Amino acid sequence: MDIVADLDKCATHLLPFPNNTFDEFLACHLLEHISQPLPMMQELYRIARPSAKATFVLPYGSNDDAFEDPTHVRQYFLQSFGYFSQPYYWRADYGYQGDWLARKIILKVSTSDYRGENRDTIMRDVMTLRNVVHEMTVEMIAIKPARPPKKDLQVAPVIDFEFA
Repeated sequence: MDIVADLDKCATHLLPFPNNTFDEFLACHLLEHISQPLPMMQELYRIARPSAKATFVLPYGSNDDAFEDPTHVRQYFLQSFGYFSQPYYWRADYGYQGDWLARKIILKVSTSDYRGENRDTIMRDVMTLRNVVHEMTVEMIAIKPARPPKKDLQVAPVIDFEFA
């Protein structure tokens, strides 16, 4: 192991990398354990090259897995990732400087429950029932330079389904 860093302390301890270093990040079942996600995402943004890709795999917020594990400190839903971009701060400024665009969110749902169902039926269940989505994968890119905090610059991610 070459580097050890506490990702929950990114607000006060920068990661030991120069600006614009990385082309890609992959975090599998990490984000839900971070109590201070904005400083971490801002720090990843700092060390990301323009158009760098960040992929996060995590439990969906309305799945029991998101709540039952006592080490999970935060739940994430479809709209959660917009807050890692600048356009979502059009009416409030928390000092966050990153700008990640969530391009795609893949929701893993049960093959036996949803194979053959139309998209509207699946989305209705995702938005109203618990334990429909087992896991989600979010694909984001670093927008550099950062966009201004303007509501009309918000971009909705593509929502896809994976059957498992």
